[in-house]
Amino acid sequence: MLTVRVPAWLAETNAYILAEESGGQAIVVDAPPDPDAIGAVLIQHDLTLSAVILTHGHIDHTGGSGELARATGASVYVHPDDDFLTLHPLEQLRAMFGMTPPGVYDVPEKFEAMSDGDRIRLAGLEFEVRHTPGHTPGHCCFYLEQEETLFSGDQLFAGSIGRTDLPGGSLAALMTSMDQKVMVLPDHTRVLPGHGPETTIGRERTGNPFLQ
Repeated sequence: MLTVRVPAWLAETNAYILAEESGGQAIVVDAPPDPDAIGAVLIQHDLTLSAVILTHGHIDHTGGSGELARATGASVYVHPDDDFLTLHPLEQLRAMFGMTPPGVYDVPEKFEAMSDGDRIRLAGLEFEVRHTPGHTPGHCCFYLEQEETLFSGDQLFAGSIGRTDLPGGSLAALMTSMDQKVMVLPDHTRVLPGHGPETTIGRERTGNPFLQ
């Protein structure tokens, strides 16, 4: 499987471009407000974008999704519990920065809803949706079982966990999600987070100070 990580925008948010092979259909996991960076990878590998799946509604993960959808016709998936975020990008920016920093902040014409336990089959790949509220109410991780890989968004990082001090955040909910939906996976599971380098479940189980 082709997997390309694209850190983008002010927050160095990881977008992941996934495909079975170059020249075919692709999926994007998270779309920072820099769709040109994602588009450049699609062109480089001669990929056609089928869908964008969003781990949660924060602007650094969603801002480029509208432009990508309009340019390619791709569907955009997100959990509806984050509608209060995804549908109001400019309000998010003003609350976070008091201004509108450079970037693209388009909302797709339509979001496809997803829920816990859904299996999304796109571009020859199947993702299991694991609803993991805590960082936001609608946060989801995506488990690609055939590749033994978890796209953890802002739930789990190498050596850290997602912050819970933003609107809708809850540390208790995040830790419950961690116990029930994330740390139940095998130690060898590859973890591709929304920020920073990749890790594994086993590495975080033994070395992450927030999980001890």
